Amino acid sequence: MRLHLVRHLAPQVTSGVCYGRTDLTVDPVLQALALPALRARLPAGLPIFSSPLRRCAALAQALGGVAVQYDPRLAELDFGDWEMRRWDDIDRAGVDAWAADMAGYRPGGGESVTAMARRVSAFYTDRMQAQTPGAIVICHAGTIRLLAARARGLGPEAMALEAAQHPHAIAYGETVIIDCV
Repeated sequence: MRLHLVRHLAPQVTSGVCYGRTDLTVDPVLQALALPALRARLPAGLPIFSSPLRRCAALAQALGGVAVQYDPRLAELDFGDWEMRRWDDIDRAGVDAWAADMAGYRPGGGESVTAMARRVSAFYTDRMQAQTPGAIVICHAGTIRLLAARARGLGPEAMALEAAQHPHAIAYGETVIIDCV
């Protein structure tokens, strides 16, 4: 199975603000401008799965062609009470605690990367059992990193450690293709 993982477009949020599970929108004009290139990169006729967060859902709907299946397991990490706070305003002790345990710590009392990895892994398992040739998945950078780690055979704990230890370089609107076995 081939998964076409598409990161949502840039959300409407001030630079330097922590957001994960916050349901942000994307500028509709910028989305309309990005759609032709995105459609050209993606194969037609594949099922589309999407995070239910608006920055993904709007893009999935705009792609058209097939009904979108929204799956909460594809949502970004929940940063708890850190959500929508400037990174500079978040207590340094909390940031240090997260840096000391990137996979297990629950930033802002939200969700650990390991908990996120478990739900993303469950989505991956369901897709592999579906016996379809592929799918388009509209989601978030964290979700893409975890799905790629799962496709390499890692379990949730190892997925979380890998994702937590390496910064990502997945651009807004970028497509990452993974072949799953």
